[in-house]
Amino acid sequence: MTQPSNDPPQQESPHVLVVGPDGMALGSAAPRGGEGEQAEVPLTEMVEQPAKVMRIGSMIKQLLEEVKAAPLDEASRARLKEIHSSSVKELEEGLAPELIAELERLSLPFTEDSLPTDSELRIAQAQLVGWLEGLFHGIQTTLFAQQMAARAQLEQMRRALPAGASLDEPGQGVPPGSSGPYL
Repeated sequence: MTQPSNDPPQQESPHVLVVGPDGMALGSAAPRGGEGEQAEVPLTEMVEQPAKVMRIGSMIKQLLEEVKAAPLDEASRARLKEIHSSSVKELEEGLAPELIAELERLSLPFTEDSLPTDSELRIAQAQLVGWLEGLFHGIQTTLFAQQMAARAQLEQMRRALPAGASLDEPGQGVPPGSSGPYL
């Protein structure tokens, strides 16, 4: 049993999202079901709207390619600033709070009263594309780790079966060569 602590409350400090060897994201944010203890949340569950995040990510990546290829005048810089801000807001709608906090810490904020330079816009877009690619790679890694864990579990189940039994037996009680009962 733990006893209540008399220590003063600590300020929440920024944290880095770490993905463990089992593909689970580890963070210091308050878990969804408990208070103050660390929670393991699969990275795949931290993206609440994956299709939306993928669409926005593809759009931002294409936009970065276009921005690299063309000089930007004042009007295009203003429009790109708006697109960048709205893209970040849209992305936040599809992410869990832990990823939203990380994105906000890493995003370059633009001031309302001045237009960013070409370089500032390109850096902000490249940073966002890089963050999204890292997120996608993290999701792929998590899915791969989950697949490997499922395979290992299946192998353990196979080894635990009595000799001669198989998990792969098609349709219990159906004679070999038959595809199953049909009317």
